[in-house]
Amino acid sequence: MFRDRKQAGERLGIELAGLDLCQPIVLALPRGGVPVAAEVAKALGAPLDVLIVRKVGAPGNAELAVAAVVDGNPPDVVLNREIVEAYALDDAELAALVALERPELERRRLAYKGNRRSVSVAGKTVILVDDGAATGTTMKVAIRALRHRAPREIIVAVPVSPPDTLADLATEADRVVCLSQPGRFRALGYHYLRFPQLSDSEVTAALDEASQMHKSRRRDMVGDRSTAGKNRRSH
Repeated sequence: MFRDRKQAGERLGIELAGLDLCQPIVLALPRGGVPVAAEVAKALGAPLDVLIVRKVGAPGNAELAVAAVVDGNPPDVVLNREIVEAYALDDAELAALVALERPELERRRLAYKGNRRSVSVAGKTVILVDDGAATGTTMKVAIRALRHRAPREIIVAVPVSPPDTLADLATEADRVVCLSQPGRFRALGYHYLRFPQLSDSEVTAALDEASQMHKSRRRDMVGDRSTAGKNRRSH
């Protein structure tokens, strides 16, 4: 059991820091994945961004996903083809359902990112982080959308998940890192001592703090290289 999302992220960061990762970028699934991912990004000295996924519900059954929209430029639409066929939806009907979810996707993007540009994943090692994966549905959608953006590698990183979900995710991602794989998986909150709901403002604050920390680290690295160069020239 984890004390809270921060501790889970610290432990996950230690695990990932032991891997030989090329140009890592950490992407969090908001809201709950952000405080976990912030600690992972800190441990790796990597940039942190969010990947917003919005479910597209079936007609008359909003809980059943016919597709999902993943934020990007342009956004990716990932279809659940079995459900699309079951409802006999044509392209126009699908487009109309997707259009209904675009305003909320845009609202969340503005709330979490503001004017910050998304981090490019092309050629990079993407570490996709959440506070856990019960069914893995959102994570799978995110992986499939990211594949279109030409990353070097996609690593799923979660503190806790049932073994069957991890096996399913392993068929989608290049690597899966999970700290706890309970055979009897209950609701995600049971695996944390503290598991509060997060507000948009808390997510934004965590992202802002991670951004400032990464910028400061990069300035320090540039300063160190400049000092080392001057020292070599002086000799």
